[in-house]
Amino acid sequence: MSLMQSSPHGLGSPLPEATLGDPYGRSFRLSSLVGPKGLLIAVTCNHCPYAQAVWPRVIELARRSKTLGIATVAVNPNLNPAYPDDSIDGMKAEIDRRGIDFPYLADAGQSLVRAIGAVCTPEFFLYDGKGLVYHGRLDDDWKDPGKVSRQDLREAVEALATGRPMPSDQKASLGCSIKWV
Repeated sequence: MSLMQSSPHGLGSPLPEATLGDPYGRSFRLSSLVGPKGLLIAVTCNHCPYAQAVWPRVIELARRSKTLGIATVAVNPNLNPAYPDDSIDGMKAEIDRRGIDFPYLADAGQSLVRAIGAVCTPEFFLYDGKGLVYHGRLDDDWKDPGKVSRQDLREAVEALATGRPMPSDQKASLGCSIKWV
């Protein structure tokens, strides 16, 4: 595990065109997943302790976001034989175990994560109809949900849904490095 910190990446950048598959063989065009107010992309995986720790909070936020018109998609860029937990079978197991009810897609060629500038798992990207409006962390305590005092991504989601200005102080995400192929 190599700890990485995300770097600011092009607020305002358009949502890249990409078609990714889920572990069941279905393909999804990213642009077709955008909700009425936007799309949240969670770059994540199964083996990383940072990603494991926040999965329940991501799932909860995805449910809240859906009620606000913002769809969620999780993207796994780590289909690397050295990390069997992140395999297609591992993704299926994670979906079943956690009850993930939004698309969890494989970015086997890593084209999407490269296009959006992702470097770690977990890392979050929020798009409105025009471009990227938030890039950063979920909250201020990846390890212990009871110690969270600032819910950065939730604040951004609610701002987008209600038309309020986006938080200007967007903090970097911390997590495991993407396993580049």
